[in-house]
This record gives sequence, C-alpha cells and structure tokens, in this order.
Amino acid sequence: MLEKVEGIVIKTQDYGETHKIVTIFSKKVGKFAAIAKGAKKPKSRMAAVTQPFILGEFFVYMNTGLSTIQQGEIVQSFRAIREDIIKTAYTAYLVELTDKLLDQHTPDVYLYDQLNRTLYWIAENERAEIPIMMYELKLFAKGGFAPTVDCCVNCGCKEAPFSFSISEGGLLCTRCLHLDQDAIALPNVLVKLLHVFLHAGLEQIGNISMKEKNIRLLRQLLDAYYDRYGGFYIKSKKFLNQLDLFR
Repeated sequence: MLEKVEGIVIKTQDYGETHKIVTIFSKKVGKFAAIAKGAKKPKSRMAAVTQPFILGEFFVYMNTGLSTIQQGEIVQSFRAIREDIIKTAYTAYLVELTDKLLDQHTPDVYLYDQLNRTLYWIAENERAEIPIMMYELKLFAKGGFAPTVDCCVNCGCKEAPFSFSISEGGLLCTRCLHLDQDAIALPNVLVKLLHVFLHAGLEQIGNISMKEKNIRLLRQLLDAYYDRYGGFYIKSKKFLNQLDLFR
C-alpha cells in the first residue's frame, strides 16, 4: 500500500552497487526501514532526500518487513547542522540512540515531535546540551528505563535534599541514602530540572540558564546511567567523547 509519510532519516546503509536501505522515524508509522532504489547514483532524485538527518515527505510502499521508497521531497535539510562538526556529532548521537531504542512500526507522535524540535534547536543555536538531555530522558522513558526523578526511588519521599543513585535507578532521600554510598548529592535546582527535562516538552521551556559545572554533572550522570541500563553500544558517543577532550 502506497502511503505518504513525513519522517526524519536516522540511518542509511548501502545495498548493492546503487541502492540504499534507509531507516526513517516517521510521524505516522513510527520507525521503519525501506529500500531507496538508485539512491547511490549521484544524479538520482533519491540521493539528496535519503541523506542522514533529512526531514522529508516520502511516498512509500509499506510492508511489515522492508518497505520501498517510491519518491521523496526534502522538507528541511538542516544545512546548519551539516556544516558544523559539533552539531553533526550531536545529531548523529541522537538519531543513533533513537534507532537503537525504538521498535519498528510503533508510532509515537510526541517523541517524533520532540526529536524534530531538538534538531531545529541544534541547527539554530550555539548551545544544545539542555535540549539533548531532555530528549535523551524521554527516550529512556520510551525504552522503559528512565530514572525516578519525582521522589525517592525507595520510599517515595518527596522532601529534599536528594542524591542521585545510578545503582538504585534515581533519587534517594536522606533516609534512604544508606542504600548507595556512591550516590551523588544534587542541589535542589538540579532535582527540579531533572523533573522538567523528563516531563516537559522542548516547546514548554524558555531559556534555561545552567552553570557549566551543573551541565557537566548532569551529563556525567546521564552517561553513567545509560551505561548501566541502556543495553546498546552507541558508536557516535565515542566521537562526542573525543571532541570533549579538545574543546
């Protein structure tokens, strides 16, 4: 059945001498893989629209297995991302994480909208650490392993102060801190921000200002948390870590 779907190209791989298999996260049908015949040919009309990070409209013969892209049009190329190595690295990480954590043919309009908004943010702004962490936490929730950030993960207490425990899977109050001697104490402002990052859409926030040390702390916590519960190796994360060494 031929369907018109809006989607973001999150993965491509060569297939034979002239074709590509393209993975698209779409608004209508979720993530799916499709063959783009002739897309490797330089003069093919499919070549441009099947590049990574492209937001496009695709006419697709949908199948439960491998679908077929009949044609497509670029809605947004995110040129500003492609021309900046840092923006490219961040976006490569987000789409790879999306590909790893989403099931095939499972629509999620909200998550699709958040990825779309995050890509626009990355393209239009110099700093994108906060939107990236917001989207990551929503992906963690989709994958079923988001940390508990609303209350103490052990007793349900909602009274600050809290510490963040990787091993326990979220916040610990002072009475339950004995469960993890390695838990990291968090200022109350970061506890509130974790709640906002997990539950609020990017469109709901204004300009959130964070100290550099707090951005670094949350980044380290999310990285360690994913390493513990994520289950998938993210190749693009290695490049991001290398970039951090030289910034």
